[in-house]
Amino acid sequence: MATKLTARRHRRISPTSESRPVQWLLIGISLIFMGVILVLPLYAVFHEAFSKGIDIFLAALSEKDAQAAIRLTLLVAAIAVPLNVIFGLAASWAIAKFEFKGKAFLITLIDLPFSVSPVISGLVYVLLFGAGSFLGPWLKSYGIEVLFALPGIVLATIFVTFPFVARELIPLMQDQGTGDEEAALSLGANGWQTFFRVTLPNIKWGLLYGVLLCNARAMGEFGAVAVVSGKIRGQTTTMPLQVEMLYNEYNATAAFALASLLALLALVTLVLKSVLEWRFGEEIAAGTHE
Repeated sequence: MATKLTARRHRRISPTSESRPVQWLLIGISLIFMGVILVLPLYAVFHEAFSKGIDIFLAALSEKDAQAAIRLTLLVAAIAVPLNVIFGLAASWAIAKFEFKGKAFLITLIDLPFSVSPVISGLVYVLLFGAGSFLGPWLKSYGIEVLFALPGIVLATIFVTFPFVARELIPLMQDQGTGDEEAALSLGANGWQTFFRVTLPNIKWGLLYGVLLCNARAMGEFGAVAVVSGKIRGQTTTMPLQVEMLYNEYNATAAFALASLLALLALVTLVLKSVLEWRFGEEIAAGTHE
């Protein structure tokens, strides 16, 4: 009898009063929705990519314009992500560790790309560096092309991705407070030593999480890049733009072959995101118990 009472006490108590059929119904609706919205499209992409065999798939990826799109996408991400990491670290450090006028306004500006359409951000750069602007002809006189070239694509990508690292680190650093930094300074460490030996180790998992999301968005960005790139085949077309061009030309197999790489990136990002969330949660739990 005592054993049964103990088992009942340890039995997990549901936070709601819904019956078991209602719970299973809600779970089923969620799974069906996820299957239709996520699983089926992913299956369709990979199925279409390999529908004509592995040889056609590899041939589509080895095509000259596809290779150029892959290289450009990787190059843009390799430039944009580190710059966003530097900005994110600086912004989160300033917002979380210091008090100054305009902090709330700075946070609002960081969130701006989340509320502005990527196409609009691309048009802003057209206005800034286009033929009718002041900056565009002036830079062109020095041989610097921004629009329809790598600099414009990088600028547009940075704009749509710069909130990811900062917004991941700001609440984390605010929650950690300034106690560890103050202790390090009191022991004789300078500012850089405090950052690299105290602050950075404390935020490493959050930083990796932000970098992961930033990189995934940088490689998959379409709207802003489509406006500033000019879609010059083999020169300014990233992978998403190349997929659209191939599909519009009724070359579905090649389009889905390239799209499968972006889908694979999404899956890898999802797995790494889950691993980082698990590892980050473990670290937080360990710190709480200490």
